[in-house]
Amino acid sequence: MSFRAIRQLAATSSRALSLRSSLTSARARVHASSPFTRALPATRAAFSVSARSFGEGTADGALSAKIAEELAYEKDAEIKDEPDFLKEFKNTGIWTIEDTPGNDEVTLQRKFGNEQIRLIFSIADLQSEEENFEAPEEGNASEEASEPSYPLRCSLTITKPSVPGSLSVDAVCQEGVFVIENLSYYNDAKLATDLTPEADWKRRGLYIGPQFETLDLNFQEEFEKFLQERGINESLAFFVPEYAQLKEQKEYVDWLGKVQKFIDA
Repeated sequence: MSFRAIRQLAATSSRALSLRSSLTSARARVHASSPFTRALPATRAAFSVSARSFGEGTADGALSAKIAEELAYEKDAEIKDEPDFLKEFKNTGIWTIEDTPGNDEVTLQRKFGNEQIRLIFSIADLQSEEENFEAPEEGNASEEASEPSYPLRCSLTITKPSVPGSLSVDAVCQEGVFVIENLSYYNDAKLATDLTPEADWKRRGLYIGPQFETLDLNFQEEFEKFLQERGINESLAFFVPEYAQLKEQKEYVDWLGKVQKFIDA
């Protein structure tokens, strides 16, 4: 199947739909009720000179109660057991998942022959797309029956111990396909895989190759087959956004808890 093929996303599971609905509706309630959407009266001072010391403000209790309400709502919708899609992915034994709590990036790694393959994606893309999401109009059953698909940018690197360089692929994952944007080659594999700001700055000054879509069609098709053979396929393209949604929910619940503890301290 071509990476550039556009197909309609298969109907999502009720679990995934419930997760997205709870995320969207809960945050909509928070933003709708936020007092920061209204301007303060001109005659009212922004800060009260009679306020008590920091950490003992008059609004602390109400804010903590609001966070507790939101936290209870999110925890009620949270999935307690490991989802089936994640169990199945792990049981294949192909990819390993590196997911550090508190970080917005997830790394998938695997070996293929003498190659080391690494795929990185971020839930930050998911969060920004949620803010721009518009709910389907009433009466449109086809849109209401399926979950909106959010494009996630992915960075893929392939290295070999016998070669000093590295292949690097920039792609967008959405609706069960990886759409390749760029294919680059770095003479120094460490430069391609290093995630430091210094390495990122050095990469910006290098020639990264032409836009993938401008390459010869036969070249594109053969390279897509090259990636599919290494597991960069439809199955992985469906897993990535589903795992991103799961992680985003966990991070949000954890964030709420930390903010509440800080307010209550």
